Amino acid sequence: MHVHALGWLALAVVILTLITVDIVAHVRKAHTPTLKEATWWSFGYVLLGLGFGLLIWAVYGAQYAGEYYAGFLTEKALSLDNLFVFIIIMASFRVPRSFQQKALLTGIVIALVLRLVFILIGAVLIERFTWVFFIFGAWLLWTAFSQAREGVSDEEEHDEEYRENSFVRMMRRIFPVTDGFMGQKFLHRHGGRTFLTPMLLVVFALGTADLMFAFDSIPAIFGLTREPYIVFAANAFALLGLRQLYFLIDGLLEKLIYLHFGLAAILAFIGVKLIFHAMHENTLPFLNGGEGMDWVPEIGIVPSLLFILLSITLTVVASIIGAKVKAQKTLPESAHH
Repeated sequence: MHVHALGWLALAVVILTLITVDIVAHVRKAHTPTLKEATWWSFGYVLLGLGFGLLIWAVYGAQYAGEYYAGFLTEKALSLDNLFVFIIIMASFRVPRSFQQKALLTGIVIALVLRLVFILIGAVLIERFTWVFFIFGAWLLWTAFSQAREGVSDEEEHDEEYRENSFVRMMRRIFPVTDGFMGQKFLHRHGGRTFLTPMLLVVFALGTADLMFAFDSIPAIFGLTREPYIVFAANAFALLGLRQLYFLIDGLLEKLIYLHFGLAAILAFIGVKLIFHAMHENTLPFLNGGEGMDWVPEIGIVPSLLFILLSITLTVVASIIGAKVKAQKTLPESAHH
């Protein structure tokens, strides 16, 4: 897949236009989005993401369109896990509801820039060292295990208190921070000194939290496509809709009680796919003499796309049923009579 510089430029223009629209239409004037507003914008971003896949289909063919859709769906599913952490961070910092849009959008923009860097580094590594797929695959299998374990501990009602990461703690130690929010400002001048505001620390917390998630999502999408353009486009369209999705489903996420198991299934599947591909393209001299193992099956993009779709569907359906059963069990005994 050869992407002309104009293709990258067009994608950049689309992303910058969407960010500008968000800033002008939503963030500049602090307000809490209504359910209707969040619903329409979330729906619009999903349509944009799906529409971009049709554009890839028209220009580059069905194979690359399938890779994009598999990556987009995977990133969208993994972004739900991001939202859990975002909600906890917002609650921990006690961010006023009307300020949350700016914090989210700024954090997402930072995440996009960092992910682009990760994607370009990952593409270079994969191009030069095919054995890196072994590492990516093993990492995804470990992440899948961690997701499943987290799902089990969720059922045991573990503590979800947010703990500041080391980067945010370091910022607090080095720089003076205001006691409260100063509107939506990131910096505040007082008495000849410049203070950081909690708003800026929230953005750092959101950005660094997403950076941690990138260590899982970037190897996962490279397991579906080796094209940096597709990887970044899928990441961009999945991330840019997060702000609207946050306000739409922050009260509904708790109903997706089996989300961790669904994500574990998807990550484990892609991890196995990566290891199979690494064995097929084997360049390790100590493994089968450095010869590719032709007997190892290559999992195509169509089975991958179907598995991801099936996993997401089963996760949502099982969660809805499970949440209803759980709610009925917790009803007071008198309610059953």
